[in-house]
Amino acid sequence: MPQLIVVKRDGEEQEITGQAGLSVMEVIRDAGIDEVLALCGGCCSCATCHVHVDPEFAPKLTPMGEDENDLLDSSSDRDATSRLSCQIEFTDALDGLRVRIAEED
Repeated sequence: MPQLIVVKRDGEEQEITGQAGLSVMEVIRDAGIDEVLALCGGCCSCATCHVHVDPEFAPKLTPMGEDENDLLDSSSDRDATSRLSCQIEFTDALDGLRVRIAEED
């Protein structure tokens, strides 16, 4: 099963095993990391699962949709590596993906 490296807001890194086919948000939530609120449950209607993705993995991700882009515009911590973790399908191709949880807005 693929591995996901999560950098928490305090800088602590946690490597977790995730099930392919889930979203990155679900993998983080299932690991008990509570910094990703995911208030909408993964419906792409809030930005509380905002993460920064390691640029090395950006080409492997599906392109950002318009709704995701609009939601990220509301974040003061948005940058070129920003994504909503609910919109990233965790696959075997993403083994070793490193994400940093965005600051809370």
